[in-house]
Amino acid sequence: MRNYFEEIEDTRQQWKIRYNLVEVIVMTIVAVTAGAEHWNEIAMYCKGKVEMFRERYGLKLENGTPTDDTFQRIFAIIQPEQLEKCFVNWVKSVCEMQENEIVSVDGKTLRGSRYDDYSVIHMVSAWAGKSGIVLGQQRVDEKSNEITAVPELLDLIDVENCIITSDAMSCQKNTVKKISEKNCDYVICLKGNQETLNDDVRLYFETALANPQLYSFVKTKPKTEKAHGRIETRQYFLSTEIYDFVNTDEWKGLAAIGMVKTKRIIDCTESVEYRYFITSLTDLDKFSQAVRMHWGIENNLHWCLDMNFNEDKCRMRMDNSGENLAVIRHISLNLYKSFNSVKLSMKAKRFRCAFDDDFLCSVILNKFS
Repeated sequence: MRNYFEEIEDTRQQWKIRYNLVEVIVMTIVAVTAGAEHWNEIAMYCKGKVEMFRERYGLKLENGTPTDDTFQRIFAIIQPEQLEKCFVNWVKSVCEMQENEIVSVDGKTLRGSRYDDYSVIHMVSAWAGKSGIVLGQQRVDEKSNEITAVPELLDLIDVENCIITSDAMSCQKNTVKKISEKNCDYVICLKGNQETLNDDVRLYFETALANPQLYSFVKTKPKTEKAHGRIETRQYFLSTEIYDFVNTDEWKGLAAIGMVKTKRIIDCTESVEYRYFITSLTDLDKFSQAVRMHWGIENNLHWCLDMNFNEDKCRMRMDNSGENLAVIRHISLNLYKSFNSVKLSMKAKRFRCAFDDDFLCSVILNKFS
């Protein structure tokens, strides 16, 4: 387990060091996986588990365990880029990607990290929907946004031959170019930030719906689901006849445009929504699957981080500590998601890890052996 983090540079004054940097990182991963959420909880947990750390994880802990202030100071000075690189390398080495993996890219704000000047930490993450793991994350700079962060994240992770999905923020020519250079397909939502293209695609499908006999080449696929008192019908449309109004030289790899018409009936109230996409896919089934699975990053990553890890309530904000702890939570989440020896919800796994050291050890060493 220690090997994955040994390349992180320790910038502390050597003569002041009492706690080994890698051991501190390992303790934090174990504590967070066991349910600790704040530095004081992490410190308390580690203080009570010294023998377990020595026996099961091979830590020396020559000076015992740090206080909560020491944990925070250490994570505040770790360079996030180095910890994120270690995280990505770990994922590459132990987590197998599914064939035709769909990788969703989206941002999440850590609301509890707000400073007095109203700045907050905003992380862009890549989620492998079929494998159910986080592939990597990138913090959005205060003077930037997801437009520049997404290409940087794609450079960091291994996504060759995957399908990349994203919301309208990533509907940028440079982002599409980067995805194509990574030998990936893409499905990206269209909205007002590409106003002309969005209007052209909307008009195209409005005309196709009004005159279906003239647009017989437009592929379509309906899907109806019933659950929790709601009836939802999604109709997917895909067309490769785009060369009259789209400059495919500017949008690298662009092969088709798509639309999803969603009709919901909830308590006898009907609503209809239209969403538009650009894509390098020409297969309707792959397109519909990619659109549907994009929401997995909200349900299986962002929602889990908030509900199971209380991420939005976490007020870590000192220097790099908030960003680095977000990476630790991603590591912990991947450990839970990858541990399938017992059929338990993530909440149940996290609860059991809090009191069952054998179970906790199984969860961690399953991917950190």
